[in-house]
Amino acid sequence: MKTTLRKNSKAIIILVVIAAFLFVAARGMSGKDVIITVLRGFSIGSVTFLVAAGFSLIFGLLDVLNLSQGTLYMIGAYVGWTVYVRPDTFVDVLTPILLILAGFSLSSLWERFAKRIQLGAKPQKIAAWVMILVGFGLLALILTRYPIASWDLNNYSQSPITYSYMADQGMPIIPAEAVFQKISPFVAVIGILVTSSLSAFSIALLNSGTATTETANWRKYFVPGVLVLVGVLALVFNARITSWMYGMNSNWLFVIAILVSVISGVGLGALMETTLIRPLYSRPIYQLMLTLGLGTIGVQIVQAVWGRPEFVLPKPALFTGTGGVCPATNLADLFENHCSTILLLGGRVRVYDEIFIPIVGIIVLIVVWILLKRSRIGMIIRAGVQDRQMVEALGINVRRVFTLVFALGVGLAAFGGALAAPSSGLTPMMGEKLLLSALIALAIGGLTSFPGAALGSLLVGLIQQFMIKYGQIGIPLPFTDAVFKPSPPLVPASTVLLMVIVLLILPGGLLGTKE
Repeated sequence: MKTTLRKNSKAIIILVVIAAFLFVAARGMSGKDVIITVLRGFSIGSVTFLVAAGFSLIFGLLDVLNLSQGTLYMIGAYVGWTVYVRPDTFVDVLTPILLILAGFSLSSLWERFAKRIQLGAKPQKIAAWVMILVGFGLLALILTRYPIASWDLNNYSQSPITYSYMADQGMPIIPAEAVFQKISPFVAVIGILVTSSLSAFSIALLNSGTATTETANWRKYFVPGVLVLVGVLALVFNARITSWMYGMNSNWLFVIAILVSVISGVGLGALMETTLIRPLYSRPIYQLMLTLGLGTIGVQIVQAVWGRPEFVLPKPALFTGTGGVCPATNLADLFENHCSTILLLGGRVRVYDEIFIPIVGIIVLIVVWILLKRSRIGMIIRAGVQDRQMVEALGINVRRVFTLVFALGVGLAAFGGALAAPSSGLTPMMGEKLLLSALIALAIGGLTSFPGAALGSLLVGLIQQFMIKYGQIGIPLPFTDAVFKPSPPLVPASTVLLMVIVLLILPGGLLGTKE
């Protein structure tokens, strides 16, 4: 015990000083201001943690700096909005996405075929790049002719802002069904499968020099078969599924939106790792350039599809109750009337923002910690990072484990985006701002430490909210009648200052390890 305290004495002293600072800051506020500020700090910290935790997992276990993490957080928010507000669009894009994933999920088969092709290094690379261009070009041509219900950014009455407002008022706009005109359903399905498979085979051919051949197993084809089956069924029953989702209770629809966002993040992360990140594990500079470029491209795609204006994902009915006994004064009234706010110490607290989001953050922290420390897959992940050859000698596919880690990290970011969308709103720049806060939180808590990501995110959230609150009520200056009100730029500056102080004393962060 004494050894542990002595070893972590600096971190303990820093935490005591921060706690004392927050305690003194709280004494200058009323009880209701303190409870609201602390809960808002927990809320911001929880969302920041989801992005920081994913970043920490990817970097700590794979040694990859994923600078597109903020963009993936943003994409998760927009995917959640699409499922919740425009289920028809989601159902329309479900079929082509599943068919594309089916083609790429046969990567082990394409790698086996690529291993048998011997054209010479240079001719093989040229052939692979030509096939990649042809495959993606044909795929893009088919997708532009595939009917997908959408919105019109140039028409305000049919823009995402209008759809969000009407859905928030309980009167969702149900557009006309998109129908096949420029291409037949059969040609679309076969074309997407063939072109996505050609693209995946081309990438396997390009990486055949470093790929490892796996034993053929029918189980490897189970997932692609399920993806094709579900994609075809979604196409056949498109209208029925759309009608069912529009008539669904908003609470369950919100759950589906969250799940789809997480699944989309996991799928996108797996696709990124297998096709783009995997060939660059030994080239860290290229990783930085690639992920930074992907983040920029993602922002541009979101602006082109959903537009630049900000809009909000409506909250589900569970958190929108008003009037009558609302705001609630006890938990019984809160659950019975689904109040959007509750009174705590005389302060009105938003149930979704300041209670639900922190609870979800705590649950995610516990689940991921158990996954990494108390499960077999967590043991394999940690062993694979320390000694990859030894784990492979035991018959475990380490590449697949690394893909799982990357997908999990991206899935956490997408989950954070969908969770934060009803409270913070959606904007193409939302990811960049949160990524900066997440990086600061990681630097404070420890870049490769999962608990450090939680601690750093919590400190960032609390300090930001205390600074915002004092920007409203002001800080009385001693021996004068003047009141100092921190300006908005001082909010992020305060967390940067804390990061600098921590790194000067503990270069590895509060819970980080010395390299």
